[in-house]
Amino acid sequence: MTNTTETADVVIIGGGVMGCSIACNLALTAADHGLRRIVLLERDTLGSGSTGRSSAAIRMHYSTAVNAELAWRSLQIFRNFEDIIGGECGYTRTGYLVFAGEEDLPSFRSNIATQQSVGVITDIISAGDAAELAPGFAVDDAAAIAYEPYSGHADASGTAYAYATRARSEGVTIRLQTPASAIETSLDSTTRHGSRVVAVRTAGGERIETGIAVVATGPWTARFLAPHGIDAPMIATRHEVLHFRRPLDLVPHHPGGADIGNRIYFRPEGQDLTLVGNGNHSDVVDDPEVYAQRASAAFIQDVWQRLARRIPPIADAELTSGYAGLYTNTPDSHPVMDRIDGVDGLYLCSGFSGHGFKLSPMVGVLMAELIGNGATTTMDIAPLRFSRFAEGDLNNAGYGFDVLA
Repeated sequence: MTNTTETADVVIIGGGVMGCSIACNLALTAADHGLRRIVLLERDTLGSGSTGRSSAAIRMHYSTAVNAELAWRSLQIFRNFEDIIGGECGYTRTGYLVFAGEEDLPSFRSNIATQQSVGVITDIISAGDAAELAPGFAVDDAAAIAYEPYSGHADASGTAYAYATRARSEGVTIRLQTPASAIETSLDSTTRHGSRVVAVRTAGGERIETGIAVVATGPWTARFLAPHGIDAPMIATRHEVLHFRRPLDLVPHHPGGADIGNRIYFRPEGQDLTLVGNGNHSDVVDDPEVYAQRASAAFIQDVWQRLARRIPPIADAELTSGYAGLYTNTPDSHPVMDRIDGVDGLYLCSGFSGHGFKLSPMVGVLMAELIGNGATTTMDIAPLRFSRFAEGDLNNAGYGFDVLA
């Protein structure tokens, strides 16, 4: 055990795509706020948690304006990633179809209007248009089909690495295999109420003096904050993903998409694979360090049947691989992006409920604004405040629309 001390203006805990995006954006705007000594601590390797097992879909179909706007603004960064950040994020434009049933129609139309109100390019298209976009798909049973022409997918790990590379070039110190063990606080002598951050301690005995700590620890969040007296209503849940090799003569290509009635999402992968997951099954994970990382036989059978209802030729596809990763779920399936009241200098960015990757570019921008300037200016993130849980003011997330990744 070492017992060294250094200083930093900001310590970011967590080296997934969120922590890397925050670190990069803080460094890029250092001239505006003067926070130049930035340290990022990662317990393992970059993206080794949820980021490395993300399905990496990019879409804007949400039932709340805040999530839709976060996704829309993030898309603009993904599309211009090399110019804005540098490096490759792997953005691949495929378009995105959303299939709705009769019972979903009122909410479906309302949600599309909400998305359009924040700038998202999306609209309801005909079954004939959908059939042209997605050969081999069953389209006639859908009551309505929405299409987002600019959506697609990217490389989650590659995006995290690109943010980290740019952050390092801007002077950020990134420490791998350095888990944070605690945030040290002291009584706030200026107000006599609450406390303030004074340091972050690592499992190796290092003490980093800082006035700002950012917790971006994904499924470890609730467990990490509990000893500090902070009850974060976030649970880790396990979700499975499969890859099928589809028959190219029947389904030569297809867009990404979601099927609300069948509770599945899907996207193409490479030249001949289809990735699929579902949004209505999850298992609570007590310890993010220990969970089954392979797909289960029951899940394979169930989801294969669901996917074949929308893409009938998939019934004869070849299963090539399957895996499981972790979401960090909140009661309203929306994240927390906020400072923690009562602990000056403590910020929380977690609880993305399976949607984090597609929002990560804008999350980094907004967290940098919040930390550096005291408030966000690009868009309003009040619906994502931490206090909403105690206030009972949850976001009204439509289940069929918001749980599909």
